Amino acid sequence: MAQNIRRYKQNDVGASAATLFTADSNDTIVGISVANITTSSVIASVFINDGSNDIYLIKNAPIPSGSSLQVLDGGAKFVVQSGDILKVISDTASSLDVWVSTVDAIST
Repeated sequence: MAQNIRRYKQNDVGASAATLFTADSNDTIVGISVANITTSSVIASVFINDGSNDIYLIKNAPIPSGSSLQVLDGGAKFVVQSGDILKVISDTASSLDVWVSTVDAIST
């Protein structure tokens, strides 16, 4: 069986929530990295919107200048369903680079 592994990326995420990934089936998010690209500390949040609610994976997390936050670590994974939307926001304009890794579907 082959696994469909995907990556999603966004540069310069800021004070408007950026959509990183929208699930098109029962998918698994296996990695989220959020990097501060500014010269000051920023506050970041990562959340999933399920169509009616924002469910935070991390909320108002400080990220020092030049540092990154690994939202998933230690082998943790998130299962999302079709229509779930992964979003990232910062308190500072154009301050984050974000990388997301997913496993989409398993095929034979």
